[in-house]
Amino acid sequence: MSVRLDKIVTRGGDRGMTSLGDGARIRKDDPLIEAMGCVDELNAVVGLVRLYCPGRDELERIQNLLFDLGAVLCIPDREDDGARIGQGVIWLDAEIVALRESQQPLTSFVLPGGSVGASWAHMARVVARRSERRVVALDQTRLTSSVMFLNRVSDYFFVLARHRNDNGRSDVLWRRTQV
Repeated sequence: MSVRLDKIVTRGGDRGMTSLGDGARIRKDDPLIEAMGCVDELNAVVGLVRLYCPGRDELERIQNLLFDLGAVLCIPDREDDGARIGQGVIWLDAEIVALRESQQPLTSFVLPGGSVGASWAHMARVVARRSERRVVALDQTRLTSSVMFLNRVSDYFFVLARHRNDNGRSDVLWRRTQV
């Protein structure tokens, strides 16, 4: 598929409205636009994770699937949320299992931090959770695969963070504080 964007500044959103994929105009503070924006933000954070976790080809695939998910969201009356996203859930399940195989067992909750790559993976995890909450707030009957995919993306970034922290050996562990 070829995409050509000749005009970036359209002034179409200057009054707080934006267009969906089907041409419908809605307010920029609509919950659908909020969900789409969160997914877009997640995609941008994944770009940063790629910078600090080089050689992880699955990150590019996640970014493309997130873009596909945004396309699903921007056409509200679409019957389903796409087989590709459903296949992405199955693929991520396998990726998570593969990363977990070499990790230390969890004996405590893990705090975000450790290496730079792990910290960005944790950031992607929390933005994925926010994206999931925003998509859940929409019509869930047609977005089942999208919700599952975002849930899996969050899980993936948790295990990727542990991977970047020497497979859990350098995790920052939660400890009950003494007040």
